[in-house]
Amino acid sequence: MRASTVGPGRLAGALRGLVSHFALIVFIVLTVYPIFFLLNVSAKDLFQFESNPLAIEWPKGFYAYVVAWRLVSIGMLNTTIITVVSLAGLIVTASITAYIFARYRFPGRDMLFYGLLAMLMIPSIVILVPLLVLVSQMKLANTLWAAILPYIAGGQAFNIFIMRTFFASLPEELFESARLDGAGHLDIIVRIVIPLSTPILVVVSILHVLHAWNDIAWPLLVLNDMRVRTVALHLLQFQNPLQQYPTAAFAGSVIASVPLFVMFLLGMRQFISGVLTGALKF
Repeated sequence: MRASTVGPGRLAGALRGLVSHFALIVFIVLTVYPIFFLLNVSAKDLFQFESNPLAIEWPKGFYAYVVAWRLVSIGMLNTTIITVVSLAGLIVTASITAYIFARYRFPGRDMLFYGLLAMLMIPSIVILVPLLVLVSQMKLANTLWAAILPYIAGGQAFNIFIMRTFFASLPEELFESARLDGAGHLDIIVRIVIPLSTPILVVVSILHVLHAWNDIAWPLLVLNDMRVRTVALHLLQFQNPLQQYPTAAFAGSVIASVPLFVMFLLGMRQFISGVLTGALKF
């Protein structure tokens, strides 16, 4: 009697566990295999690639990385400058604005904040042409500022929103104590808000870096000079040399991905902490 009652339940539980593990394995394979394929092909020489591009062959050759580095090195430098400068500008401006919305009371604050939120509903493609005209009139085309300034301005609404939500959740007692000690708003931001907001700042930073590093559409419009092009645009050069040394295209993709991989490894713990502790409250 007991076997007939407990047996089916255990069998159903084991079956659900088996299905869950199988689905997890499938998702892992679908995620990892493209990365493995990229690394495998990027280390092949020309003969190995032409004979069988999918096979795992030894010895590995790394001449493709030499060819790829010659083509993407200047793009890596330009992208790093654009990403770092725009991230610094975004963090400074968005954190100050979010602090004002979260901790400073003034007439029309809520209305202004709701207006800022309404900007999130505007598709980016709508402002593409006006922004391009503005950059052209300011004579910023073919300079790094043509990418830096729009990246700073374009990420304000979303980052102010999530920063303001996080700043508003900080204990008010900390701010009152700081004011009693004579601290001004800038001192409070630097000494209290920023140190306590490391998780959300990491979340904002990673999301911004991923966007700025991988963006193609905007740099393609405003950065026509090869000397100021980003790494994403330099990877497009492989469309022509692809027939000469095809594995260089894969090697270039690996090189361009390394900084993002390192960034996520260094900030992974803070990123997860920021998400779990409410950095992305909606």
